[in-house]
Amino acid sequence: MASKPPAGDPVQDAPRVTPPQHAAAGLPAIGHTLRMSQAQMGVARTARTLLKVNQKDGFDCPGCAWPEGDKRHVAEFCENGAKAVAEEATLRRVTPDFFAAHPLADLATRSGYWLGQQGRITHPVYAAEGADRYEPVSWERAFEIIAEELTALASPDEALFYTSGRTSNEAAFLLQLFAREFGTNNLPDCSNMCHESSGSALTETIGIGKGSVSLEDLHRADLIIVAGQNPGTNHPRMLSALEKAKASGARIISVNPLPEAGLERFKNPQTPQGMIKGAALTDLFLQIRIGGDQALFRLLNKLVLETDGAVDEEFVHEHTHGYEEFAAAARAADWDETLAATGLERAEIETALRMVLASRRTIVCWAMGLTQHKHSVPTIREVVNFLLLRGNIGRPGAGVCPVRGHSNVQGDRTMGIFERPSAGFLDALDKEFGITSPRHHGFDVVRAIQALRDGEAKVFFAMGGNFVGATPDTEVTEAAMRRARLTVHVSTKLNRSHAVTGTRALILPTLGRTDKDVQKSGRQFVTVEDSMGLVHASRGNLPPASPHLLSEPAIVARMARAVLGAASATPWEEFERDYATIRDRIARVVPGFEDFNARLAANPGGFALPHAPRDERRFPTKTGKANFTAAPVEYPRVPEGRLLLQTLRSHDQYNTTIYGLDDRYRGIKGGRRVVLVHPEDALALGLADGAYADLVSEWRDGVERRAPGFRVVHYPTARGCAAAYYPETNVLVPLDSTADVSNTPASKSVVVRLEQSPSA
Repeated sequence: MASKPPAGDPVQDAPRVTPPQHAAAGLPAIGHTLRMSQAQMGVARTARTLLKVNQKDGFDCPGCAWPEGDKRHVAEFCENGAKAVAEEATLRRVTPDFFAAHPLADLATRSGYWLGQQGRITHPVYAAEGADRYEPVSWERAFEIIAEELTALASPDEALFYTSGRTSNEAAFLLQLFAREFGTNNLPDCSNMCHESSGSALTETIGIGKGSVSLEDLHRADLIIVAGQNPGTNHPRMLSALEKAKASGARIISVNPLPEAGLERFKNPQTPQGMIKGAALTDLFLQIRIGGDQALFRLLNKLVLETDGAVDEEFVHEHTHGYEEFAAAARAADWDETLAATGLERAEIETALRMVLASRRTIVCWAMGLTQHKHSVPTIREVVNFLLLRGNIGRPGAGVCPVRGHSNVQGDRTMGIFERPSAGFLDALDKEFGITSPRHHGFDVVRAIQALRDGEAKVFFAMGGNFVGATPDTEVTEAAMRRARLTVHVSTKLNRSHAVTGTRALILPTLGRTDKDVQKSGRQFVTVEDSMGLVHASRGNLPPASPHLLSEPAIVARMARAVLGAASATPWEEFERDYATIRDRIARVVPGFEDFNARLAANPGGFALPHAPRDERRFPTKTGKANFTAAPVEYPRVPEGRLLLQTLRSHDQYNTTIYGLDDRYRGIKGGRRVVLVHPEDALALGLADGAYADLVSEWRDGVERRAPGFRVVHYPTARGCAAAYYPETNVLVPLDSTADVSNTPASKSVVVRLEQSPSA
């Protein structure tokens, strides 16, 4: 039987701490999955729903973007995927009575955990200018309000249209079409905050901003390097792929400032052997200092160059450009500087080199640990250099593998959700719809916040997500949002962003992945693209949480009709009626989607998008070849008495959604305000285990950014480094502290001092 949501916020500032675990999944994962699922959905609904997750005739998990193989297990989900499904398919409801009882001032005091636990939003609601709470509003009036504000703008560029990675291909395509027909490229998205650095580096070096490997490639690899990633929590189904690769003889190097249970041992809950013993995954753990990855790969490249016969000279000669300049820079790499930057021992790097040289097929996987630093783009370019040297792109069992987070973040970008679209995409869009898209670049996430702060933007529309909770410099961001004339959130559940409103505010409740979608032409499905470029259908199977919900495509279509009116020749009503008509247009605009509907019908498991470097060793760059690069080695310098903080997720968390207050693998229970510090660093700062400290970030602007009252946990981090959960620590990340080129917030390298504070 499902349980009721918590009436009050639980105490979170006195967590219990036990030693970290050394294996992931197993029986505890099964137990946790069932407890959380049944609390939200009840027993029968849990079974009916979870058995449809990631199935060919089911719905795509609303969690991560890890792909499925052609042959699906009956339980094709992980613990955190089940939590994501349970949160969406919950029986709990947020009705108009809830908003009547909880004014905005009350919502603003609540934790993200409490807000998310209240359940699905059932009606569109509106906070008028000067109102102290949301009240029910009709859909017709909601779209009138949006039209009033958008048509009153002095320029279309005063509007911002943000997209979360959960948004389907169909909804994303319609949203970018509407924005461009309206007249702006202001299409910031969650990718700006995560893998923008990957896209920037890969587009420059190999010609496409996506990974080049498939699941089959992982299974065939000789060596897999997992850098700056914690798959046990953030992409748990990846552990099954690593387990299979190990069984086939692969070796694994993990590169991370923290030891992570999922990369130590995986207890596969789908096999008896896995449940009992599990499989050891990592062969070599390189406990690198935060931000030292570029230096590590640069030195490995130097050592490969110095080894006779190690370079794939035929590949380099035929398929690459810029080798000589790169090689000169790599040969200048210095051992002492590398050891200082990485915190590693010489013997560890030499062991890694031997493993690299013994491998013919090498894959490098990475996530936010590489993408959220000032020097993230040159770091990822250096990873590409490393793979190019030995011909490890366009070879089976080898390649680049940026592991995406949200389940359709890559698909949204493919559909045109991008503030800097290519001329080719806009030309195709204009030809298909008879419009004239703007050619000047729009605002990404950081520039969008700055535009709101500076009065350059006045309307903020979010298709999903938790913009305020996900973005940096919390106080600056919230003040910027409050300057908007109108904030609109298309949402399934409550989050912090709903409590931080513009002068007027709307919440538009929408169907989720688990919900059955029926329009005038009949039952619909949507599509998504996974982290490896496979596109497939997603069909919800549950009755909608309320009869007052609209689907995301319907919301965009009705908004477009209200705003653009009779001047628009785009068949918005037809698109709402039948999503197949949207896919027909996608097929004529987006390369790789030709015969979109027919291919989906013929391939229930989906189809792979073309990838020239992978498929034919063709590199669509400006030089026509894969580009070696040569950038100066960078790494963070930290003043004495300070630590370098990375923000991260707990195991009971997905992005900014907080499922619970435990981080089981790291031994944290019943609270989130903890900071993980190496025991020797903590003692040098006079901080005993269990002491409390304020975290204060230091940045060149001299502004004090403080996160108070964190319990100090002595933890085996890399020396000089610390870690704490976001969104609680987003307040410490300066808005202007971003990655070069990509402008991604540098949330993984924040210089902090710890000031002892009273205990909780």
